[in-house]
Amino acid sequence: MVYVPKKVEVYKADEVPTETVETDVLIVGGGFSGCGAAYEAAYWAKLAGLKVTLVEKAAIERSGAVAQGLSAINTYIDNKYGDRPARSEIQNTVEDYVRYVVLDMMGIAREDLVADYARHVDGTVHLFNKWGLPMWLTPDGKWVREGPWQLMIHGESYKPIIAEATKMALGEENIYERVPIIELLLDKNDPTRVAGAVGFSVREPKFYVFKAKAVILATGGATLLFRPRSVGEAAGRTWYAIFDTGSGYYMGLKAGAMLTQFEHRFIPFRFKDGYGPVGAWFLFFKCKAKNAFGEVYIETTASELEKYKPYGTAQPIPTPLRNHQALLQVMQGKAPIFMDTPEAMEALAAGDKAKAKKIYDEAFEDFLDMTVSQALLWASQNIDPQEKPSEAAMAEPYIMGSHSGEAGFWVCGPEDLMPEEYKKYFPFVYNRMTTVKGLFAVGDCAGANPHKFSSGSFTEGRLAAKAAVRYVVEQKPDPAIDDAKVEELKKKCFAPMERYIENKDKTTDENVSPYFFFPWQGLVRLQKIMDEYAAGASMLYQTNKAMLERALELLAFLKEDWENYIAARDLHELMRAWELWHRIWTAEAHVRFMLFREETRFPGYYYRTDFPELDDENWHVFTLGRYDPEKNEWVFDKTPVLHIVEYTL
Repeated sequence: MVYVPKKVEVYKADEVPTETVETDVLIVGGGFSGCGAAYEAAYWAKLAGLKVTLVEKAAIERSGAVAQGLSAINTYIDNKYGDRPARSEIQNTVEDYVRYVVLDMMGIAREDLVADYARHVDGTVHLFNKWGLPMWLTPDGKWVREGPWQLMIHGESYKPIIAEATKMALGEENIYERVPIIELLLDKNDPTRVAGAVGFSVREPKFYVFKAKAVILATGGATLLFRPRSVGEAAGRTWYAIFDTGSGYYMGLKAGAMLTQFEHRFIPFRFKDGYGPVGAWFLFFKCKAKNAFGEVYIETTASELEKYKPYGTAQPIPTPLRNHQALLQVMQGKAPIFMDTPEAMEALAAGDKAKAKKIYDEAFEDFLDMTVSQALLWASQNIDPQEKPSEAAMAEPYIMGSHSGEAGFWVCGPEDLMPEEYKKYFPFVYNRMTTVKGLFAVGDCAGANPHKFSSGSFTEGRLAAKAAVRYVVEQKPDPAIDDAKVEELKKKCFAPMERYIENKDKTTDENVSPYFFFPWQGLVRLQKIMDEYAAGASMLYQTNKAMLERALELLAFLKEDWENYIAARDLHELMRAWELWHRIWTAEAHVRFMLFREETRFPGYYYRTDFPELDDENWHVFTLGRYDPEKNEWVFDKTPVLHIVEYTL
C-alpha cells in the first residue's frame, strides 16, 4: 500500500499541454460493461455516421473486475422460450431469473432492468464462445452447469478474449489507455446535460478534454473504502478489483445524477485470506461449510431465519441471510468456519481414482483461473484439499451494482418493461440513461439491478450503447464546453504536484510533513473511518445513527484535508490521489444512504442496531438520493418497488 516512486516527476498545470478529443459517444471504463458498450456502439454508430471513443485508466486487455480471469460465467439463462434447443444442462426462463434476483436482494430490485439484461444475455454468451472462450462440455456436447444459472469455463484469458473483440469492433485509434478520468463536464448552457469529461495521462504530461454528446459510465464499483482483512504483507489483496475506486459514482453524483440503493453493499463469503471463490465448491463440488464443531450451520441455524419471512424461509436462501448464519457462528464462539473439501471430493469420486484425480485438477483450476493467490495459500499452509478442510470467512464490504450488490445510479429502463411511475424521473426515455441528460450508467454503476456478473455487465453495456447512439441521433444534442471550468479542473488536477513542489524541502521526512500527505496515508485514514463507524468487518458489520453521523463528521475533515494537503510525486501517484478523492465521496454517499434507511434490510451485509428489524411496511422501497452541486446538499426520497413478475414465496 505504501508507494515510493522510483523517480520524482512532477509538473505544474501551466507546463502540461492539453489535448482535446471530440466524439459523439464517450465510454469511460474498459471493463466488461465498457467493452460491451464499445462493441455495440461501434456497430450502430457506423450506421449513423457517429464517432465512439473509449477511455480506460489501465489497458483493456487486463483491466476491470475480470482482469485475473474467471472460472465461471454466472449469468446464463439458456432461455427455454418457444422451441429453442438447450445449449446447457439446465434451461430456465427470464421470469424465474427475475424471481431469483429479487429474492436474493430481500425483495428489492428493479425487475424491468433485470428482465431486460436477462432476456439478452444468452446472445452475449454465444458471442463469447464464438470469439474463442473455452467452455466445459458434457459428453454429449452441452455446456456444463455449475449451478442453475452458472456455466463452467476455462477462463484465465476471459478478459483478453473480450478485449480483442472490442478493439476489432471499435478500432484501436478510438481507445485511449492509461488515461484516468477525474470529472465530468456539463453543458455550459444547460447544467442538466452532460458535455464530456476531463482526465490526464499517466504515461506523459498531458491533460485531456473529451467533448461528447453522450457519456456512458462503466468504471466499476468501489473497493478499499473499508479496511481490508488482508493487511501488512498482504496489503492490497482484496476480493474485488482494487482499481475499482468509485470513480463513476463520484463523477455521476457530482453531475447531479440520482443514486439508488447506495446503502447496499456486498460482503463476500470466501476462502479465508486468499479470497478464493466458493461458488464452484458449493454448487459444483457440493461442498458443505461447517463450524469448528463440525456442524452444518446452514441447517442448525435455519430457525433463525424465521424472523426474516418471507425471504428467510424461501429457497434459495438469500446471500445476506447465509452471511448472517455464518456470522452467528463467530458471535457464538463457534469459529473458525471450514469448507469441508475432503468430504466433498471423496463423495464425488466415490472410490474412482481416475475421477478423484480429475476432481483434484478441477479444484485447483477453479483458483488458477481467477484467484492464483488462493492456490499459493494452500501451498504455503500445506493444505491438500483432499485431506484438509480450508478456512472460509466473510470479507470487508464492497460497493457495487453487478454482483450480489445493487448500489448505483437510478437509470431508465426499456420502454416495454419500465413501470409508468418510474418514467417521471427521467428527462427522456432511453435505456440506462441516468437522471442527467445524455449520461448513461452500466455494470457496477447502474443500481437496483444486480447479479449481472460478467456476461450481464457486457450485455448491459450493449443495451446502453444502442440507446446512447439513438439518443444522439434523435435528440441531436450540441453541448457547449465551459472553457473556464476546464481550466479550473486542470489546475485542480495538478494541484497535488504543485503542492509537493512548493513544500518538499520544508521537512526532513516526507511521510510526516505538516504541509502535505500522500494518497496511501489518506486511504488508511478513510479505511479506519469506514471500518469503525460504517459497519466494517471489525465491528461485525454493525452501526447506528450516532456512529454514522460521526463517520460523516470525520469524512468532512478528510475531504477538507484532501483539498488542502494531498500531494503527488509522479503521474501514477497523481492518479492515486484522484482515486482517493473519488473513494471519499463514494464513502460519504454510502454512509448517507445507510443513515436514511431506518431498518435492517440486509442482515449479513450490515445491521442498524438502532433499527434491528426488517420493516417491509415502511421500507419495502427503493432509496433515492441526489447531491445538488448548486446548493452543496443531499436530498433523499423513496419510491415503491413495483413488480412485473408474479411471485409465490
